[in-house]
Amino acid sequence: MPKEELKFIEFLRNSGQKVTLARRKILEEVYRHHDHFNADDLYLRLQDHKANVSRATVYRTLSLLERCGLVRRLEGETRSLYEHVLGHPHHDHLICLRCGKILEFNNPRIEAMQLEVCKEFSFKMVTHSQQIYGFCRKCQSKHVSQS
Repeated sequence: MPKEELKFIEFLRNSGQKVTLARRKILEEVYRHHDHFNADDLYLRLQDHKANVSRATVYRTLSLLERCGLVRRLEGETRSLYEHVLGHPHHDHLICLRCGKILEFNNPRIEAMQLEVCKEFSFKMVTHSQQIYGFCRKCQSKHVSQS
């Protein structure tokens, strides 16, 4: 059994939740792909695989997966995006406001600065997420050419 499934089952049992086939199918589909996705995209992928899962179950299960630490939610301008995190190194995001493109990055100087800030305020960081919103190179050039 994959480690993400073991972690999710343990989380569900420890929080008094049922381990259902629908929840397991959602977890499997989330970890099948390595891209960012929204809840509706996930729902449609599950329908393509003939999984009998409701849209509401997808939303509720994503919330559980987030609380369990298996997915991270990124707040977009119009909708939330998700990515699975187990087995992936930490990274932050640049999110294009026009086309929705997401660029991942890791900058050791930013990471060090965050630790310094936590130390300065005697704050114990558990996790963090950085999202920078703007316009990707392609959308910047489109904007300039349309002006």
